[in-house]
Amino acid sequence: MSVSRLLAFFVSALAYLTVGTGCAHYQLGTGAAGKLAFQTLYLAPVENKTLLPEARALLSTQLREAFARDARVALVNTPAAADATLAVTITSYRREVQTVREGDTGLARKFNLTLATTATLRDRRANKVLFENRPIVVQREVFTDSGQLQSEYQTLPLLAESLAAKVTHAALDVW
Repeated sequence: MSVSRLLAFFVSALAYLTVGTGCAHYQLGTGAAGKLAFQTLYLAPVENKTLLPEARALLSTQLREAFARDARVALVNTPAAADATLAVTITSYRREVQTVREGDTGLARKFNLTLATTATLRDRRANKVLFENRPIVVQREVFTDSGQLQSEYQTLPLLAESLAAKVTHAALDVW
């Protein structure tokens, strides 16, 4: 075996050992799975302070599904059975014109929809507020080619799903 081949073998072996041992303790996920301050969670019914009546039920459903999918905490049906409680309030729903129609500048072609909430997480066992009135906001663009009402109606579940993911992240991920 030539010296250059032997040197190449040792360099590649050293690189493999360095990379291999560096990744040996890597874990997929957030790393906070066993470090939560609570094991059970009560999701209070979502409050709605907007004129968007269907948002309350839709967001409540999306929140429950997001926490159930995550499975780091067990959802319970009463505050008394929970280690922690989470309350979410829908505070505003806005639409802003982003693009107007080419043929009529008085009509919008694209809106930016914003759904804003606040969330409060309380640890019932320690009688401690983990966070209070934390603002959580999501936005989506919506094109009105099929009609403004229809477009907004179709986008609302997507907004609720994004918001539920952000609330779940805020409540469960420790950074």
